[in-house]
Amino acid sequence: MRKFFVSAAASLAILCSTHAIADQPARFPVITLNAGMHLIKAEVASTEAQREQGLMFRESLGPNEGMVFLFHAPAGVCMWMKNTPLPLSVAFIDRDGRIINIENMKPQSLDSHCAKQPVYYALEMQEGWFKQRNIKPGSIISGLPQPR
Repeated sequence: MRKFFVSAAASLAILCSTHAIADQPARFPVITLNAGMHLIKAEVASTEAQREQGLMFRESLGPNEGMVFLFHAPAGVCMWMKNTPLPLSVAFIDRDGRIINIENMKPQSLDSHCAKQPVYYALEMQEGWFKQRNIKPGSIISGLPQPR
């Protein structure tokens, strides 16, 4: 009987830890981007499913961490913050890495924040990250993954 309880307890512990892992937001491959002298550790969301998930359910980001959304063709892109508890800033970026516009986004909002022209990338960082570093439209982000 004792053997059954030990086995049941072990199974329950595995089930609970698996459930806790399943509740964690998925992480995507990380690359290093440059914004002038500033390094960014950016997760890459390159598939439709990854772009749909984005930074949903993330509770925190490191000081130079973010997510770059890769669109494989120029697109009229709008971002929103459903299920995203962090305030973020998003930079919309053309094929050459030039920032077109930057928008601040409120947590948990369904408001759309759109690129002012078709873009290949959107880079989300903690709100104010770009402004604090004097990175603005016209600035270049290098190290971006190439569209297919």
